[in-house]
Amino acid sequence: MTVACRTTLSLLLTFAALPAGEPSLKVAYSDWPGWTAWEIAIQKGWFKEAGVDVEFVWMEYGPSMEAFQAGKVDAVTVTNGDQLVMGAAGKASKGIVLTDYSNGNDMIVGKPGINSIKDLKGKKIGLELGLVEHLLLLKALEANGMKESDVTIVSVPTNDTPQTLASGQVDAIAAWYPVSGQALELVPGSKPLFTSKEVPGLIYDFTVVATESLIKRKADWQKFAAVWPKITAFLADPKTRDDGIKIMAARVNVSAEKYAKAMPGTMILDLAGNLKHFAKAEGLDSVYGSSKVANAFNVANKVYEKVLNIEDFIDPSFITAVKK
Repeated sequence: MTVACRTTLSLLLTFAALPAGEPSLKVAYSDWPGWTAWEIAIQKGWFKEAGVDVEFVWMEYGPSMEAFQAGKVDAVTVTNGDQLVMGAAGKASKGIVLTDYSNGNDMIVGKPGINSIKDLKGKKIGLELGLVEHLLLLKALEANGMKESDVTIVSVPTNDTPQTLASGQVDAIAAWYPVSGQALELVPGSKPLFTSKEVPGLIYDFTVVATESLIKRKADWQKFAAVWPKITAFLADPKTRDDGIKIMAARVNVSAEKYAKAMPGTMILDLAGNLKHFAKAEGLDSVYGSSKVANAFNVANKVYEKVLNIEDFIDPSFITAVKK
């Protein structure tokens, strides 16, 4: 996901009392399930209960990153790989809450008659270059003994991929949910050829805060982080899960029933999950190891020139403090 096109259309506000003169914490968020989960706290008034004033700004993914880099918001919801892209462009930030890792909702979707990744040899694939879907495609090709030169990549904004597949301009597309689901619905007979479930941990999703804001408003960001386990508990409880999914589905104009079926494709990370995946380790089971893979991908694809220091972009201390 790096520079997708989603226009800034609406603002959702949650207010709480702060000392005079303190502005709201502004958080840009978009349509990935791990991020629409914040909507539950917004609707339930949990930030107000926590004593922190938060203004959530609903935006499309690419513009949300641009707003963050321009200093128009204090925080943004992004993949761990895309946080590095912003960092390479000069935006210092820290990932403080791991909302999830993709568990199937990022997909390579083939048109009717394309039944496997190997069927894509010599074919066209629509995706956004340099985004995490590009990385997913490379992993899919690698798993099938293929390389990028075996296919032709066509640059397509992620939100336009369903229509591009339907028009026959490409043979497959790469997209995240809910766009991947839209493609499957729009093109009868299309099917997932490879998903993030086959490479769990390749794509982590963060709530990332500007380092400057973290320094100035550390106590407020601590209160913010403490709300996340309340959201995950709400989704885990059979008594309240349906209500939570209904709230998330409404945010992206998808039926609750359809959204519920797609939920397993996003592995929501509760407090224990955050502590586990924030632990430093090599490999995809750790956000550090995953970010190392994304870092190498970004350099190899000339998204930026030099390998970054992963530890500059990750701060588990806020979520770790929640358990105390």
